[in-house]
Amino acid sequence: MTFTNNQKSGVIATVLIHTVLLLFLLYIRLVLPYPPKQEEGFLVDFGNSDTGLGLEEPSAANAPDAGAATKKIAPALHPVSRPLPSSKSQDKGDEDLLTQEYEKTVSIAANARKKMVIEKKLKFDEDRKEKARKEKQQRDDAYEKQKQEAEENRVRQDQEKKIGAINSRAKNAFGGGKTDNGSLSTSQGNTYGSGNQGSPNGTPGANQYGLGGGEGKGISFNLSGRNARSLPKPAFPGNEAGVVVVEVTVDKFGKVTKALPGVKGSNTVNPDLLEAARKAAVAASFNTEQKAPAFQKGTITYHFILQ
Repeated sequence: MTFTNNQKSGVIATVLIHTVLLLFLLYIRLVLPYPPKQEEGFLVDFGNSDTGLGLEEPSAANAPDAGAATKKIAPALHPVSRPLPSSKSQDKGDEDLLTQEYEKTVSIAANARKKMVIEKKLKFDEDRKEKARKEKQQRDDAYEKQKQEAEENRVRQDQEKKIGAINSRAKNAFGGGKTDNGSLSTSQGNTYGSGNQGSPNGTPGANQYGLGGGEGKGISFNLSGRNARSLPKPAFPGNEAGVVVVEVTVDKFGKVTKALPGVKGSNTVNPDLLEAARKAAVAASFNTEQKAPAFQKGTITYHFILQ
């Protein structure tokens, strides 16, 4: 077999190239440093124990064997490298963690708002009940106080009448007048102002007032410059006597626009008597007076007497 010049040149070149590569591989190689380079750690204070307390470094003379301490802490100088978690798994963990914390936070906030709303509602209901209880107690106390004052006033008036009648009889026995009953009072009546309301021919101690108080028959009024057209008699609702003074507001045409029973001068707080007096006062009427104020205030007094 014969080779051409080109073939011979190709074989020679191939042999030379492979020879050079073989020599390169034999003489050039990776060499590790000796001793191997240690992985770096962090500085730790010299000592002989994993625990300790104090601010001052102990003296070297009091320190134990350094070799033993070095051997004991030697493992800490070669931390074991651990593979870091992949970014994909780390992102997934963070996402799960954030989602879980967000859900917990939303749930806690919703429960807190719900609890706050319930507490506010309970507090509002308690305050409302307490306010209603206090108002009722105040009304009851005021009613009891008025009732007690009315009873005391009635008893006092009865005693004064009895004493006046006794004194009157005693003085009449010695020639005294029928009005000389020994009382220190300078006025009497169921309207306002001073003076002994009644008639010169009347009877001392009588509960009816004629002149100076309106129309008599247990009803009298006090309304400056006005005359009564109609003073209806109130219905007697029960077996309790008393005097009810009603404050009335009258317009120019003599119509009663407002009636408030139980004002000063009343000696009873019986609700039936007060309501009967109010209804009668609303039905009352007076004369028309163009010069009178648009709304004029006065009183109508009703005497409820047991027959």
